[in-house]
Amino acid sequence: MAISKFNYNSFNVTPVASKALAFNSDADGFTTASGSSMILIKTLTASSSANLSFVDGADSVVLDDTYPIYKFEFINIHPATDGAKFSVNFRDGGSSYDATKTTTMFRTYHQEDDGESSGDRFVYEGGGDLAQSTGIQRLVSAIGNADDETYSGELFLFNPSSTTFVKHFISRGSSVHDASANQDSFVAGYCNVTAAIDGVQFSMNSGNIDAGKIKLYGIADS
Repeated sequence: MAISKFNYNSFNVTPVASKALAFNSDADGFTTASGSSMILIKTLTASSSANLSFVDGADSVVLDDTYPIYKFEFINIHPATDGAKFSVNFRDGGSSYDATKTTTMFRTYHQEDDGESSGDRFVYEGGGDLAQSTGIQRLVSAIGNADDETYSGELFLFNPSSTTFVKHFISRGSSVHDASANQDSFVAGYCNVTAAIDGVQFSMNSGNIDAGKIKLYGIADS
């Protein structure tokens, strides 16, 4: 059986940012697969920063009805203070980050030597949730500040520009605290406000964000 050579030049490829490629119906080219597009809006880099803030309309940031979903991606967030808690708060107009929130938080924990009891491996974080509070919402129980101890994860914010519905958000991230254990933290909740959310601010509950990056993406409907 003869084997036909694959001719790359016969394929018509038009790259589209953040969309998967699939064969078209004639199998002689590519088309974008159905699904959402994720567009990078802004990257902020910490350097002994008290906070990192994303404000709609400021410094090329978009947090309006352009996208129904926004994703914040956390990359190697490193605290200046050992055991600090990486946290978030939201702004619903004005200049203060104090939107009313109700949340729930869970965490999983596993040591390298498998030394913790099984009951410690999945825990409801009762001290980490909020009930109609304007305070910061922690996204992780604790992060160590040794050179190799960081936090990475993501937060999704849904329909922040809505003036009808609450604004749901979901976060998950992985951190190292004591150099010998991984901790995954899960947070879900909503901003119980009718005004649009026009700003999101990340900070530590104690000390500065020593290093790390936060990327903001907009996710469009297909």
